[in-house]
Amino acid sequence: MIEAVIFDLDGTLLNTCDDLGAALNHTLQLHGMPCVPKEVYSPAISNGVQALLEVGFKDSLENHDLSALKKSVLDYYASNIAVFSHCFEGIGALLDALGNRNIKVGIMTNKPTFLTMPLLQHIEELKHIEVVVCGDTLDEAKPSPKPLLHVAEQLGVQPNACYYVGDAARDIEAAKAANMHSVAALWGYVPSEEVALSWQADLNLTNPESLISHI
Repeated sequence: MIEAVIFDLDGTLLNTCDDLGAALNHTLQLHGMPCVPKEVYSPAISNGVQALLEVGFKDSLENHDLSALKKSVLDYYASNIAVFSHCFEGIGALLDALGNRNIKVGIMTNKPTFLTMPLLQHIEELKHIEVVVCGDTLDEAKPSPKPLLHVAEQLGVQPNACYYVGDAARDIEAAKAANMHSVAALWGYVPSEEVALSWQADLNLTNPESLISHI
């Protein structure tokens, strides 16, 4: 019996693609590099800032100070954190349905706390979620199962009574390691549906609301 659903943030609950892309393109412009379009940067978003820089700077990345570039992206993003970001279609309805069924909800994201908490305050549908574990909350982040187990403990549920929903391979890996039921969010920033299916999640869903039928 499922008692809780834990969500990844970027690419699962929230479409943060354009805000992160804007931060990347701002940094590219500062260094005289051409901007990259959404179809180039969006598949890299779930893999962090360095992955974004790699698709933006390509081979020339090795000629730059990686730490300085990361700081540039994050500084811009922190100052423009919710210009375009919004919940994916169906997330609000899913959260309402979970609440009506007394299913607990938590968030576990590898995004650092200093970015996660301000972002959540800008998103009306997510403000009420009290249990939020970030990439720097513990000494390990995904794919370690430790942060997911920490969320379950805070929610007061057993891991095997939880779904973990995410759009990256490490999300599914972490869920399995934590003995949770894994859900691949195919509506998110998955590299491709074929690649996502290769992760062998317990459920592969193309829209958020379809999770309700599995509870």
